[in-house]
Amino acid sequence: MPADEKFPMTAEGKVNLEKELDNLRLNERPKIIERIKIARSYGDLSENSEYESAKNEQSMLEGRISTIEHMLQYAEVVDNAATDSDLVNVGKKVTFEEQPDGEPETYQIVGAAEADPMEGKISNDSPIAKGLLGNKVNDVVTIKIPAGDMIVKITKVE
Repeated sequence: MPADEKFPMTAEGKVNLEKELDNLRLNERPKIIERIKIARSYGDLSENSEYESAKNEQSMLEGRISTIEHMLQYAEVVDNAATDSDLVNVGKKVTFEEQPDGEPETYQIVGAAEADPMEGKISNDSPIAKGLLGNKVNDVVTIKIPAGDMIVKITKVE
C-alpha cells in the first residue's frame, strides 16, 4: 500500500477500530498462542490438524492486526464542522429518492473500514457514494452503477 494513502473515517469508526485492535492483541492473540502450545504438546506436528488449524488462525489474526494498524496509521478523521451542512461528505447521512418515483433511502457514507450495508453504512468507494459525494440537497444526480445509470434526487443531508 502506498505510504501516502489515506483512510477516511469517522471519529466513531476510528474508535471502533482501536477497540478491535486492542481486543485482537489482548484477548484473541493469547488464546491462539495457548492453542498452539497445547497442540504442540500432542507430538508430531506433521500430522497434527489442531496445530495446523491454530497456525492458520494465527496467520489470519496477525494479518488483520497488521491491516488495522496500517489503517489507523494513515487514518484521516473526517470533520464535517467546516463543511456546508447540506453538502454530501464522508460521515454524513444522505437521504435520496430514485427518480422518477422511488422510495426514500438513507445511508451514512463512511470510510471503507467502517462500511456495513446492513447497518446503512456504505463505503465512500462504492458507486452510490461516489455519485453522491460533493452534491447538495435538491441536486438530481446520475449515478453509474453496475446495473446501469441510476438517477436520484438528494432530499436530506445530516
